[in-house]
Amino acid sequence: MNRIINIFLLLNFQIYGFVYAQNKHPIILVHGFMGWGREEMGSYRYWGGKFDLERYLIDEGYTVFTTSVGPVSSNWDRAVELYYQIKGGQVDYGKTHSELFGLVRKPVGKKYTGLYPEWDNEHPVHLIGHSMGGQTVRMLEYLLRSTIVDSSGMKEESKLMGRSNLGWIKSITSISTPHNGTTLSDIVTTAIPFLQDFIAVAAVVGNSFYSFDLEHWGFKMGKDELWSNYFRRMRKHPAWGTKNIVAWDASVEGARQMNTFCIANPDIYYFSYVTSSTVLDSSSGRHIPDENMTFIIRAHARLIGMKKAFYNDGSSTDSTWFENDGIVSKISMYGPTTGMNGPDPIAIYHENELLIPGQWYVIGEYKSDHRKFIGHGATPTEQDSIKILFSDHMSLLWTLPE
Repeated sequence: MNRIINIFLLLNFQIYGFVYAQNKHPIILVHGFMGWGREEMGSYRYWGGKFDLERYLIDEGYTVFTTSVGPVSSNWDRAVELYYQIKGGQVDYGKTHSELFGLVRKPVGKKYTGLYPEWDNEHPVHLIGHSMGGQTVRMLEYLLRSTIVDSSGMKEESKLMGRSNLGWIKSITSISTPHNGTTLSDIVTTAIPFLQDFIAVAAVVGNSFYSFDLEHWGFKMGKDELWSNYFRRMRKHPAWGTKNIVAWDASVEGARQMNTFCIANPDIYYFSYVTSSTVLDSSSGRHIPDENMTFIIRAHARLIGMKKAFYNDGSSTDSTWFENDGIVSKISMYGPTTGMNGPDPIAIYHENELLIPGQWYVIGEYKSDHRKFIGHGATPTEQDSIKILFSDHMSLLWTLPE
């Protein structure tokens, strides 16, 4: 890559040189694996940690909404929930999908007024996903443009799946996203990247401070149940043995299958941010955490820095997957490349160039770990850098053609 940026040095310069907004479409933030909603963790935000990134961006003049989807659910289920949170209405996971995986198709309690009920082809949105959230927004785009047929050969009843909804998304941005999967996925049930953050919050905001949003599994926290027991029961649920779960979608084979049908839409602008916080150990050929990586994910970084994963055809990842940000291999973040129909187009972003829809633009490579890039564990100086980075990207999105 022709530009490697240390997030700690970003503060004193602007990446973009934009002047006028050509659109003012809402910007939707979508969290990743084990993420949470805006009010779910008291004042500790997924987007910002100890500072409120959404509020900062709103104060900067942007229209921004934070969503909350299933933290361990599949990208299909998360995408469906995301649609109804934005548009409003009763969540409907689809007849065929629900029958296949034994889901409650329309769970009581998952009905939303809508963050942006006007959403349609005349009122599109910009979607930004961190980590698995980047996969989720791509799945939502697939569901919007597709007409899904149920097991009886009839179109699905829902407005999301039963018809093609083109032009609803202006842009998609992924941040530290495992587009091609992660070699960490097979230990995803024990390696919880944000768990240490919100365990400490439990004492402040109460025992029921966090929900796995698994009502469609028929699973919920019992009255007066300890959160630790709730977490333990979730990990033992039979859904982990299916392909309708985060562990499958985040695997290299699961991502390959998703990449085969979730291909770039020629009418949508795509951007990606790539993060890394490991260095090559020349004596072993492995990657190890750098001095700035958050302590609690260093063990994960070491595993990824030496680990290979296998596809169904017997092939495997190689040493190019070792460099990582503590959760995701760097090579997986640029954009989808492993689909059976070939890779999505990927290019390096250059300032002031004419952008082409249907192609991924890599904004840059950043020396930051998976958590710190969105504010977790960031120092005040690093927080200022993150604010500038996000504000500049919002500016970029609003300069896209109407």
